[in-house]
Amino acid sequence: MDYTECVLVEFDPEVVTFEDLLIEFGNMHSPTSPRSRQYRSVIFYSNEEQKMIAEEYLDGLRTTSRGEIHTKVEPMTKFYKAEEYHQNYIAKASGKRYF
Repeated sequence: MDYTECVLVEFDPEVVTFEDLLIEFGNMHSPTSPRSRQYRSVIFYSNEEQKMIAEEYLDGLRTTSRGEIHTKVEPMTKFYKAEEYHQNYIAKASGKRYF
């Protein structure tokens, strides 16, 4: 497979910061688990400021983590919306955690 499953988060930085989103991202999965390309841990950024913030966030995790951080930081390119049955996955999973 030559794709990575991900979500596109549109946000208002006046309401929630990119840093806040990264903290929530970190709370939802383990950045220390190596995974296949399809399910890998990656932070996509849309500008240089987000790239810098993401790299600083991961640097902070590296100082406190007991394992190797496998999360990558990459520029956002084209986003393909998944089929409808993949939409609202967490809500459809009835509170189960699959991360």
